[in-house]
Amino acid sequence: MSILIATTVDIPELVSLINSAYRGDASRKGWTTEADLLVGELRTDIPTLTEVMNKDSAIILKHTDDEGRIIACVFLQKQERGLYLGMLTVSPELQGAGIGKKLLEAATQYASAHDCPTIFMNVISLRRELIEWYERYGYQLTGETNPFPADGRFGVPTQPLEFAIMEKKIL
Repeated sequence: MSILIATTVDIPELVSLINSAYRGDASRKGWTTEADLLVGELRTDIPTLTEVMNKDSAIILKHTDDEGRIIACVFLQKQERGLYLGMLTVSPELQGAGIGKKLLEAATQYASAHDCPTIFMNVISLRRELIEWYERYGYQLTGETNPFPADGRFGVPTQPLEFAIMEKKIL
């Protein structure tokens, strides 16, 4: 198993993995599902992920198994505030095995190597169990929130949603 920087060749496999962990019946095998909060089978698609991967100072780290299959990933983008972390994804069948923790550690190493004083992220505020998981790894709620996008690109909410901002100091 290894953690590497994903390339555009990986996009179809990444899209499949991300959608399986967040949407539809397959996502219900894990605890990261958003299927009850958002209507829609797709968390992302090939054009969106291509755009994300082409952003300045952005990478996706992929975690592969012994056969080279992508089993987890995380999006990282250096921004003025620090390192933005998004789309932390672990295959639903493998959640709870410490893979997400390994990706968080890799993100911390990346932040340190790129002089980012903090790592920050958006978490749906209703996802209490997810917020608590991040808190166990040093992330804290900042008290800031962001509105959930109304354009439907992440799905259509089944109830009012907002993002809570979490942050971890690195330097």
